[in-house]
Amino acid sequence: MHHLRSEFPHLVSCNRFVELMPLVLVPLCLYLHTRFGPVTGISFIDSTPFLVVKNICHNRRIDRHKVFAGQAARGKTSMGWFFGFKLHLVVNDQGDLLAFYLTPGTVDDRKPVPRLTERLFGKLFGDKGYISKPLAAQILENDVQLITGIRKNMENKLMPLMHKILLRKRALIETINDQLKNISQISHTRHRSVDNFLVNLVAGFIAYTHQPKKLSLNLRNEDLAALPALI
Repeated sequence: MHHLRSEFPHLVSCNRFVELMPLVLVPLCLYLHTRFGPVTGISFIDSTPFLVVKNICHNRRIDRHKVFAGQAARGKTSMGWFFGFKLHLVVNDQGDLLAFYLTPGTVDDRKPVPRLTERLFGKLFGDKGYISKPLAAQILENDVQLITGIRKNMENKLMPLMHKILLRKRALIETINDQLKNISQISHTRHRSVDNFLVNLVAGFIAYTHQPKKLSLNLRNEDLAALPALI
């Protein structure tokens, strides 16, 4: 606003900038699709909560938040209750984004999986929240094998060693979720419109895809080619 005013003669005010943000939502979404990574045959899926109201222990605060009325919902994760949305994310073994889906906090993690896996093939690794025989059979028709751990009350079963190793690498997508929230800043509780919330979300994804160095399992082409023989 001061030192570089001559370089940006038509610079708008902060308030006007916020008003103009919704106009770039569609172009940003189109650009984000060009930034998705390749499908390598090894994918990881996870969900993470999006809080739109702080201090969920105070239920009175929920009704005061009018921006997402009728859209956000109360949900529960392993960390406790929250009010907001869920971000469902799929990444490959190179740390590239493959797909994402935003739902109210009440939606079951397994519900968006068929849509998230439409362009995938190979192995999809998830946590125990994705255990479902009907879901596994449904996406297997599209050449996607869902691989999860087992719960304590489930019958033990043999699992290929490679599956066990890759299940332990699920920290990859959990760390990516953390980077999206804390580095790309896709999650905060100061939104005043739904459109600007979505612009901030998509822009954060784009910023992540431009990171010069992403988390990766460092699997080489020959490693990927050998996977069918190993599993």
